[in-house]
Amino acid sequence: MNALTKKTPIEELIANVLETRFENFDYATVEHAKNRMIDVLGCLIGGANTPENLALIELIKDWGGKEEATILIHGGKALAHNVAMVNSIMARSFDFEPVDVSVDNAIIPHHSSGTTVMTAIAMGEAKAASGKELMTSMLVGDDVVARVLAASGFDFGLGWDGTGTVNMFGTTAIAGRLMGLDRLQMRDAFGIVLNQMAGSFQNIWDGTTCFKLQQGVSARNGIFSAELAKAGWTGPEDALVSKFGFYHLYTGGRLNLEILTKDLGKKYYSDVTFKPYPCCRTTHPAIDCALALVQKNHVNSEDIKEVVLYAFRGALDGFCGQPFRIGRFPHGNANFSYYYTVANALLRKSVKPQHFSGESIREPQINSLINKIKLAELPEAMDPWRAKLKVLMKDGKEFSEATETPKSDPLKNPMSKDEIVAKFWTNVEFSQTVTEKKAKKLLRLLENLEELENVNRLVQLLVA
Repeated sequence: MNALTKKTPIEELIANVLETRFENFDYATVEHAKNRMIDVLGCLIGGANTPENLALIELIKDWGGKEEATILIHGGKALAHNVAMVNSIMARSFDFEPVDVSVDNAIIPHHSSGTTVMTAIAMGEAKAASGKELMTSMLVGDDVVARVLAASGFDFGLGWDGTGTVNMFGTTAIAGRLMGLDRLQMRDAFGIVLNQMAGSFQNIWDGTTCFKLQQGVSARNGIFSAELAKAGWTGPEDALVSKFGFYHLYTGGRLNLEILTKDLGKKYYSDVTFKPYPCCRTTHPAIDCALALVQKNHVNSEDIKEVVLYAFRGALDGFCGQPFRIGRFPHGNANFSYYYTVANALLRKSVKPQHFSGESIREPQINSLINKIKLAELPEAMDPWRAKLKVLMKDGKEFSEATETPKSDPLKNPMSKDEIVAKFWTNVEFSQTVTEKKAKKLLRLLENLEELENVNRLVQLLVA
């Protein structure tokens, strides 16, 4: 097979995917990778038993096939691409895993870690990879996702959910590296996966179960594409900048070529925000305000007459600002709603996974409070991360809180390691699927992942 000679961006990306070694990463990059794995695996544990996930697991077991990788928490083995899909979907269940791709301090809303971590673990198990190789494959996949996304700037208005588009390039990179593809095969794999991209934001507007499907499909399709390339299938030569490549089809032609390869092999980009609340990140500034308000003023929700949330116009016009309704999948409606998340924080004085159960969402008291909430534009806000909340009480008293930097802002107010670990334990305690003993062993193993000889030891701790 002839070596590739052109130095196009996609070929430079491919070279970096295949040639990067664990020793290329600095300490901060490795520690951040470990923290993201702790966070994602905690979210998987927390989301393991939702009814829709259990239904998917039964389907995958019914499909059968070669036993390549383990369905985490529930046990049982199946084809690696199907396992990566369901594990990724479980991790997204409460919209709680890391978000926000950052390239040169430009932060773009996105979810990639839930896909890349689970793809790396499934393929790592299938190939008996070491801890170093697991992290290396994951980090080069993360970097591909971040660069491809950042090069377009991304636009919610186009309607594509990036978890069903750019994530596939990252999972293809992970799978291709762990499968030992050469450069030409990897180029084919990227071209093959281009043919499988999709994912509509209408899933979120309508509050459907499918809001988390794209992350799983991206994991599955990346592995499948690498397998096809290994088997000899060919794909478009340049999946990114060709006439009908990714940027033409999915970004309206927006492309900053420099970002694709700037500092390639020197900087490895990924998600940077650890979410403190199990719901859409857009709602977090409003939640911060609500929690601060009730904690400082000991507000009884029954005594509230009116609530006004002031936020960025662009956020108010998005899915989080639409009128709250309870549809066929209540969790999806509540997760992406200013109305529900603010009412929940005011009523329950916390925001936890259990607050997004159907029973909690339908509770009459919270729906009564939702009816008292109004949304208004915060004129001076130039981004979605500022908010102000005003609460008028029945006795005439008025309370207000504002935020300019939401909790866990990666640049100004990052979550500490202790907070990330505490969040992991929140998920473990909520799920009640993994014993405290196993969870402690898992944390110790993840803290020293580079010393792990075989990923199977990690997997064994993640079966209930």
